[in-house]
This record gives sequence, C-alpha cells and structure tokens, in this order.
Amino acid sequence: MLQRSDQLDKVEQYRRREARKKASVEARLKAAIQSQLDGVRTGLTQLHSALLDVKDIQGSLADVSKDWRQSINTIENLKDVKDAVVQHSQLASAVENLKNIFSVPEIVADTQQLIEQGELLQAHRKLMELECSRDDLMYEQYRMDSKNTSDMNLISIYFEDVQGLSDELAKQLWMVLQRSMVTVRRDPTMLVSVVRIIEREVKIDRRMVDRKKQSGFIPPGRPKRWKDKMFEVLEGTVSTRIEGTQSVTREADKMWLVRLLEITRKYVLDDLIVVKNLMVQCFPQHYDTFNRFFGLYHNAVSSRVKELAAEDLEANEIVSMLTWVLNTYKSVEMMGHPDLASECDINALEALLPQDVVDDLLSKYVKTFTSNITGWLRKALETDKKDWQKETEPEADQDGYYQTTLPAIVFQMFEQNLQVAAQIDGDFKEQVLKLCLKQMNTFLIRYREEAVTYKEEHLRDRQLPQCYVQYMIAIINNCQTFKESINSLKRKYSQSSEPTDSDAAIERTLSEVAKEGCQFLLDEVFLDLEHHLYELMTRKWLTGSHAVDTICVTVEDYFNDFNKIKKPFNQEMTSEALRRVVVEYIKAVMQKRITFKNADERREGADRMIKEANQFKFLFRKLAAGEDTDRLCGAIAAIAEVFKLTDPTLLFLEVTTLVSKYPDIREEHIQALLAVRGDASREMRQMIIGTLSENKVTYSAVTQPIFKDIAVPTITNTMTSMTSMATAKLLK
Repeated sequence: MLQRSDQLDKVEQYRRREARKKASVEARLKAAIQSQLDGVRTGLTQLHSALLDVKDIQGSLADVSKDWRQSINTIENLKDVKDAVVQHSQLASAVENLKNIFSVPEIVADTQQLIEQGELLQAHRKLMELECSRDDLMYEQYRMDSKNTSDMNLISIYFEDVQGLSDELAKQLWMVLQRSMVTVRRDPTMLVSVVRIIEREVKIDRRMVDRKKQSGFIPPGRPKRWKDKMFEVLEGTVSTRIEGTQSVTREADKMWLVRLLEITRKYVLDDLIVVKNLMVQCFPQHYDTFNRFFGLYHNAVSSRVKELAAEDLEANEIVSMLTWVLNTYKSVEMMGHPDLASECDINALEALLPQDVVDDLLSKYVKTFTSNITGWLRKALETDKKDWQKETEPEADQDGYYQTTLPAIVFQMFEQNLQVAAQIDGDFKEQVLKLCLKQMNTFLIRYREEAVTYKEEHLRDRQLPQCYVQYMIAIINNCQTFKESINSLKRKYSQSSEPTDSDAAIERTLSEVAKEGCQFLLDEVFLDLEHHLYELMTRKWLTGSHAVDTICVTVEDYFNDFNKIKKPFNQEMTSEALRRVVVEYIKAVMQKRITFKNADERREGADRMIKEANQFKFLFRKLAAGEDTDRLCGAIAAIAEVFKLTDPTLLFLEVTTLVSKYPDIREEHIQALLAVRGDASREMRQMIIGTLSENKVTYSAVTQPIFKDIAVPTITNTMTSMTSMATAKLLK
C-alpha cells in the first residue's frame, strides 16, 4: 500500500478507513448474535406452550374414554331403533318410487315411442327414471337381505322391459354414429344428443362402480361402457368407409388400383376436414376428437393397403401402391393437407406398410420388371429387324442421318420406368437404372449378333434387301444414339458420376457394333471393286485400263450414302476406306502380276501409278479422310519412284528412301518390288538387302502401318543362307 515516500501523507486517511471497516464488521457480528438469541428465546417459549397443550389433550382423552365405557350398554339398547331406521328407509324409498312403480308399463310405452320418433334425449331421460327406480328398489332389497334372490327376481321380472329399451336405444345411438359423417352435415344436434346420452351413461357407470366398492351391489347391465362401444362403432364405421372405396375389379378396369387409391385419398381427406370443421364441435374437448379420428383413418388405411399388398399385384400396380404409400399419403394432397397441418403431426405417423412388406414389393417389382423389359427389348428388336427388310430407305433425323425407331422405343421404355421408380424412392431409382443398363448390355450383344446375321443373309443374295447399305448405316448411327441416350439417362436419374462395369461393357459393345457395321459396308464396297482391283498392275492395266477411274467413281458413289453416317464413325470409315484402297493397290504390286520388260514400261507404269495415287489423294481429300491421306497415297508414289528409276546403280538409294518412309516394309516386299521392276540382278538384290540389314530403320508404332498386313505370295527363294539371315535381322 505504501510504496513511495509521497504516500506517507495518506497514512491518516488509511487509518480512518480501516477503523470504519472494523466498526462495520463488529456491528454486523453483534446483530447476527442478537438475532440468534431472539430465535432461541422464541423457540423455548413455543416448546413450553406445546407442553401445556399436550397435557390438556391428555386429560380430555381420558374423559372421552371414561364416557365411552359408560355408553356401551346404551348403544346395545338402540339396536331395535337401528332396524326401524333401515325399515323406514326402505319404505320411504318404496313410497318415493311408488308412482314410478305403478306407471312402469306406461313409461316403457312412452319411451319406446320416443325412440321410434328419434327423440333420443327424452327417451333416455325416461329410461333413466325407470332404471333409477329399479336400481333403488334392488339396492334397498340388497341392503335388507342380500341373500333373498326371490325378491330380487321379482323386481327384475317387473322391470324386464327396461333392459330391452336400453338395448333399443343403444341400437339407435350406434346407427347415428355409423352415419356420423352424414349426420354432422345435416343435423349436428342429433350427434350432439347422442354424445350427451353417452356422457350421462358414463357418469352413471362411474357412480354405480363406486357404490359397488362400498356396498358390493351393482344393478344388472352395469357398467354399460357405452363410451367404449361408441369408439368401437366409430372405428368400424371408418374401416367400412375405407373398405367400401373399391368400386371396380382388375377384370373390369386395368386402372382399378389407381382409382381405388384416388377414391381413398379423396374420402379420407374430405372426412378429416369434416371432422376438423364440424365433428370436433359435437364432442367434448377431452375426447381429442380430431387426433382420435386421424388415428382411426390411419389404421384403417394401413389395414387396407396391407390387404392389397398381400394380393398378386402386377408390376404397374406395385408402383402405384408404393408411390401412394410412400409419397402421396403424407403429401399435401392427403394427410399433409394445409387444412389439417395445424391439427396433426404427420411425421409422428407410423408407416402404412412395414419395411419388410415394402422390400418384398420392390423385389417382386424388380423381378417382374426384369422379365418385362427383356420381352419389350426382344419385341423392339424384332420390329426393327422387320424394318431392315423394307424396300424403302430408313427415316433420317433433322441432320439428315439415317436412323431407325429402335433407340427411341428402347429409351422411351427406360424413361417411363425410371420416372415411375423416381416417384417411389431415390435409391430404388438408382437400382432400376442399373438394371436398365444391365439389360441394355445384354440387348446390345443380341443387337450385334443380329447385325452380323443381317450381313450374312445379304451376302447370300446381294440384291436383297434392297436398302441393305442404308439400314446398315442406320444400325451404325443407332450406336451413337444409344450412347448419347445412355449418358442422358445417367445425367438425369443417377446421382453418381462414377463409371460402372455396365458402362464399360456397353461402351465396348457399341463401339464393336459400329466398327463392325462400318467394316460390313466397306466389305460391300470392295466386293463391287473386286473385279477392278484384279486389273491393277496387269498388262491390261499398263495398256490403258480404267480400273482406278471406276474404283474412284464407285467409292465416291458409296460415300454419298456414307455421308449419312454420324461422327465419329464417318471419319473413321473414310480413313479405313483409304487405307484399304492403298493396301489393295500395293497388294496388286506385291503379287507380281506384271514384270516390266524395259525402261519404257517401267516409266509408263510408274507414271500411271503416280497419276492414280494422285487420283486417290484427290478423292479422299474430297471425302475428308484425314491427315494420313498424303502418307498413304504417297506409298504408291514411293513405289512408283522405285520402278521409274533409270539408273540401276541408284536403286539402293531409292529403296532406302522407301524403307525410311515406311519402316514396316519387309524383305519379301523389297524382293517383290525388285522382281516387278525386272532389271535387278541377283547380286544387286543381295547387296540392297544386306546393306539395309546393316542400317535398319526403327519402326515406330505411332504411325499406322501399311505393309504389315500385306502378304507376298511364296516364290522360289534362291538367295543364300547369309542373305536370309541378314534379312531376318532387318525384320526384327
């Protein structure tokens, strides 16, 4: 507190403050001690007063005990008085009910008439009078002599019509309750009267049960438990209402279940709105009327849908059922309707169907759907196959590409089923999508087989079908349409973007079908070109054949139709056509159909080859064959340069140039070229092959090979063993 010398001036101030604090603490301690002392003083005073009171009470109890012992004999002398009092009570009761006793037949008749007239409240009032008279007489008789059954039976016989009236009145009450939905609209006072009567009976039942606990007596027919019976009647009414919604059967109407569920939805919603707006006002608040009816309707609907689920439902009916149960029931169209939302919590409702029943229905649907979709796909393919035999061209899409209706039919089928599955559940939608893709893969395998069969049938008679080329183009285009449609379905109905095994299989099968279709079309082209290809590199060709002109015209004519093929297949097909044309041309060279006799023939043949290579180049550039056009056509020109060379000493350089451009060329190819040239000696051939083996060119797999698939006919090999070994090294 005192850390610096300048604070010494405040010492007196600190001393006074501490003195005040000390005085305050002492004052509080004194007050607390005084309060404790006052409390102790008060407690001692009260204890002293209580002791005096206890002594007074003890004395009073002693006086009471003394008086009681003196009055025992007096009480025994009053037994006769007690019996007289009981008899007087019975007689008083008899006198009180005497009027009612004599008028019982008249009251019974009046009550019966009131019941028939629908005056239920008045009828019940008279019934209560009769029952009250009967019960009082029986009670007094029971008190007087509980073992005297003859008197009891006498009273029961005299009042035997009362029980009949009670039953008749109850029957009228139940009839009103059974028609409560109609009654509450037309005459709500009638329903209110019924509820008032039942409430009266509940009170009487409670009073009689309490009296039984005290005396052991309860009147006949009690307790009536009309309140419990009322709820049973209402439950039966609701159940009957729900069960009565089926107006047609499957035999009469294929949409019977949809109609049944829609009628049920409408009835339940309308009835619950009536309950909320009208019925609640007719029942006491403690009945919790709306929630009670809400539960009754829920239980009735649940029982009904369980019965329907146990029937042999068809696939579309299973979907309708599950869609209604899982979605419609709790939606705003039914139990979640805005008019009901303020009165109930739909999330607290139990499921209409147990999960195992739902799973069984889904399993049954999947099984049926699998069977159905297999049949649908088979029929769709059979219909498409019939179209392949038509004499008219297939339809074209908006871009002019040939197509058939098969993809549209198949994916419309898938789309419809997926839309239905999506209404049921997201997971189930995914399951159906996977099933569709699995069936699609199986279907495409069959589609591929049918396309092969279609081609084989055509080859047996190439005149039939007349539109073979056009429909094969449509088959190829369908593959692209299938691929696009599958991707569209996955984007729309699948939440997962991960590829599946089915995706890879479908992609692979579609590619195979399309590639085979393109191959079939090219086979068709080359069947027409076969005769003209045989003319290449022959004497007839050298002297002025128009084979290549015809080949170009034929290819261009076919590709006018092939323009109807979608990308990327048209591009791939054009490139393959170019490759096959070049390969067939080079095959003609390698087959040594001609051997040039002199330099003039070699020059003339080479010029012709270069010209024809340019023709091919011009044609396939026009057809947009791609970047390999120059390289492929250049192979023909490069071979021509080998033939055209006039100086044999430079032949090695020309061959080396050819090998460097086309490294897949083999020894037998070079031998064939030198054989066609006709002027290469054995020594020159050996020198060329040997030198090339020492300077072999590495083959790059990136470049599409030309000579790899070109076989050379077997010839007598007169080369030495050394030359063969050198050639083998070159070919590695």
